[in-house]
Amino acid sequence: MSADAATPTLTRAQRLDRLPFTREHGRLVVGSGVGWALDAMDVGLISFVMAALAVQWSLTPTELSWIGSIGFVGMALGATLGGLLADRVGRRQVFALTLLVFGVATGAAALSWSVASLLVFRLLIGLGLGAELPVASTLVSEYAPARLRGRVVVALEAFWAVGWLLAALIGYLVVPRGDAGWRWALALGAVPALYAVVVRRGLPESVRFLELRGRDGEAEAAVRRFEAAAGVAPQPSGTHPQTPAARRGGLWAPDTRGRTAALWTVWFGINFAYYGAFIWLPTLLVAAGFDLVRSFGYTLLITLAQLPGYAAAAVLVERWGRRPTLVVFLAGSAVGAALFALAVGDGAVLVTGMVLSFSTLGAWGAVYAVTPEVYPTALRGTGAGAAAGFGRIASIAAPLCVPPLLAAGGSGLVFGVFAAAFVVAAAGSWALPERRGEALDPA
Repeated sequence: MSADAATPTLTRAQRLDRLPFTREHGRLVVGSGVGWALDAMDVGLISFVMAALAVQWSLTPTELSWIGSIGFVGMALGATLGGLLADRVGRRQVFALTLLVFGVATGAAALSWSVASLLVFRLLIGLGLGAELPVASTLVSEYAPARLRGRVVVALEAFWAVGWLLAALIGYLVVPRGDAGWRWALALGAVPALYAVVVRRGLPESVRFLELRGRDGEAEAAVRRFEAAAGVAPQPSGTHPQTPAARRGGLWAPDTRGRTAALWTVWFGINFAYYGAFIWLPTLLVAAGFDLVRSFGYTLLITLAQLPGYAAAAVLVERWGRRPTLVVFLAGSAVGAALFALAVGDGAVLVTGMVLSFSTLGAWGAVYAVTPEVYPTALRGTGAGAAAGFGRIASIAAPLCVPPLLAAGGSGLVFGVFAAAFVVAAAGSWALPERRGEALDPA
């Protein structure tokens, strides 16, 4: 037998899957995660800006709800377009472009002179934000070894908690310090425009995307870069398996429509409950009698509970699997929302808010772990972006629904409805495929 015949032939995807977690994986997660954190910081800041503007500009609940929702209109469009572009021009290119768009628009929003101008800037911010999240998770999932993929993607998603915590700190320390406090807070959100340059130069492009575009030399160089970091000798690669014809029929082809429907249900439910609750939380606390600083302080403490939620999800997605972890955390979110609806007194508000925060962000970690695994490479960016885009419809609707729900039944009804949305998302989770430890591209 010849030496060549004795050498096993692996695809480049298989060569990546055999690697341990290396410093290159760490650079990819941190590089993508910083962008993710800056994204979360921007989304979180608007909840504090809303509370400040409600006082300074004497805004009505309807005007506030539109300030909270308009960014999600942009995110719905951005997520869908970003996913499509990621499957056509590359994950890294789109990621860098979206950072630039929302960074520049956030800085411009600090100069807003009216509600209308703020709404325009928030729409542009949303376009960048919406496209970034599914693209970043797709890029990271396509490099992570199969046996660690869920944990790595949840680690990426944990940067969301870091960003939201930064938003809470800025909201607590900067926004209440004068009439221009909210402007300075938004000005800090321009940082992603600078970070976009770092992303464009430092992060690798997806190997699977490069292979689909026939850029085999670049794909090989990227794999060897990760192999070198692991101290593994490169091996000859076989032909990259093509996506079966039936799988190329789109998101609603016979073999993908069931998982698409389930994924969209999960994204819709969790977006509705999460953004409805957390975008309005500081404002609802002020309406309940808390002063601005105390409201922001409680929101900061509730936000801290996100970090252990992500940590628990990162462990459980590899021990229990994606689907059971997602169901458990969504059920916990429903319980947290129901308890928050019944909370009376400062201590109860704080504890139940932390339960809700812990559970919901653990669920988000599991959602982002499972989403890129639902589709083959040719549809991965499109599928993740479409699910996120559909979910953003709920993000638009939820803040708009809060004022009429408050008028009809107070905060108890508001959080009761959010609990029901979490239950719907948990039910949809049972129909998702379980891909723990599997390669990303099964036959």
